[in-house]
Amino acid sequence: MLGNPSIGWGKTVAQVLRLGRLHFIGAGLLLFLFGALLAALHGADLTLRRLIMAYLAFFPAHLSVSYSNDYFDTEVDALARPTLFTGGSGVLVANPRLRPVALRLAVGLMACSVLLGAFFALTSDLPLWFLGYLIVGNFLGWFYSAPPLRLSARGFGEVATTLIIGLAVPSMGYLVMQGRLDSGFWLLVPPLLLVGLAFILLVEIPDMEADRKGGKNTLVSREGRRFAFVGVGALFVTVTALFVLLAALYPEHPARLDAIAAYSLLPAVPALAGAIRRPVARAAAAHYVSVNLVALVAFVAVTDAHLWWLVMVR
Repeated sequence: MLGNPSIGWGKTVAQVLRLGRLHFIGAGLLLFLFGALLAALHGADLTLRRLIMAYLAFFPAHLSVSYSNDYFDTEVDALARPTLFTGGSGVLVANPRLRPVALRLAVGLMACSVLLGAFFALTSDLPLWFLGYLIVGNFLGWFYSAPPLRLSARGFGEVATTLIIGLAVPSMGYLVMQGRLDSGFWLLVPPLLLVGLAFILLVEIPDMEADRKGGKNTLVSREGRRFAFVGVGALFVTVTALFVLLAALYPEHPARLDAIAAYSLLPAVPALAGAIRRPVARAAAAHYVSVNLVALVAFVAVTDAHLWWLVMVR
C-alpha cells in the first residue's frame, strides 16, 4: 500500500516522486531533442505531433530505470551517501516499505512504454521498428541493475550507459524524425559515445567506497578516483578535439560544428580542473562531480538551443 497513516499520503507521494529522480528525465529529454533537431537540419520535417508521440513512449521507459535501479541497488545504496546525481535517491534505504511500490512502478512504466509505442506505431505514421527500439531500451534499462544480468555489477555498466546515452537516446530522436540512421547522425556518434562514457565515470566517483563494499564491479571501484578524474578530463578534451576536427573537415555542416566545439568547452574546462587536482576525499570529489555534471547538462542544453535556432532560420 502507498499510504501509511503515521506518515501521510502527501509525504508518501513526495517520496515516490523523489524515487523517480526527475532531474535525470530532463537530461534524457535534451539528448532526445538533440537527435530530433539534428535530423531536422538534415532535411527531416520537425513534426511536433510525431515528436510528442515518440517521447511519450520513451518517457516512461526512462522513468522506469530510476525505480528499478533504486529497488535492486538498495543494499549498496545503504552504504552510500546520496548526492543530487549519485548514490540513488536514498528513499528506499530510509523507507523499505516502499520497495514493492518501486518495483511495481518500474514494471508498470515499462509496460506503459511498450503499449504506448505499439499504439502509436499502429495508429500513426511511426514505423514498427520504433516498438522494437523501445523494447531493447527497456531491456537495457531493467538489466542495468536487475538480476540475473546486473550489468552495473558485472563490469558492463559503463558499456551499457555509454551506449544508452551516446547512441540509443539521441538516435531515437533522429530515427523518429528522419526514418533512418544516415551519415548525418553517424558522423557525431564518436563524440556522443565519449560523452556517455564520461557521464558514467562521473556518477561512479562519489560511490566508490560503497560500490567496493557492495561488490559492484565498476571501473571506478577497480581503478580509483584519480584514474577516473584523469579519464574524464581526457574524454572531454577529446570530445572538443573531435568537434574541432569535424568542423574543419565539414565546414558546411548544417549544425555549425565549430560552434558546438566551442560549447563543448563548458564541460571540458571543469573536467580538466578535476584531472589536475584529482581529489581523493569523497566530499571534494563529489563537489567536482556535481560541477562537471551541471556543466555537461548545460553543454547539451546550449547545443539544443543552437540547433533549434538553426532549424528556425534555415
